[in-house]
Amino acid sequence: MKFSEFDTDAGPLIEAYGPGQVRIQGQDYQRSLAVTAGQVLSDWGPPRFEALEPAHFEALAALAPQVVVLGTGARQRFPDPALYAALLAQGIGIEIMDTGAACRTYNILAGEGRRVVAALINDA
Repeated sequence: MKFSEFDTDAGPLIEAYGPGQVRIQGQDYQRSLAVTAGQVLSDWGPPRFEALEPAHFEALAALAPQVVVLGTGARQRFPDPALYAALLAQGIGIEIMDTGAACRTYNILAGEGRRVVAALINDA
């Protein structure tokens, strides 16, 4: 799915999403990654949902977001809350959805100037 109407002042926005692929600033990524208003972290994340660990969420918390939007792949799946307890303990919100919805939600929140991190698991 291709997105449109980008506010370039919001930082790197997600231009398109498809099974196993995310496009940001003209570059395609085929692996799990995290996106903030200031950067694309192509080395974040597990290769698949089942490999999520607390360390993945701790790395997101270190970015000091207001909210993390977790995209869980082609379908919405909920990780064990113990995995993301570090986020909640720091007052960081987490929204869990399929990766396509997470891409759209990230763009909206980033466009509003929110401190948001999209953590996108790209396991088609």
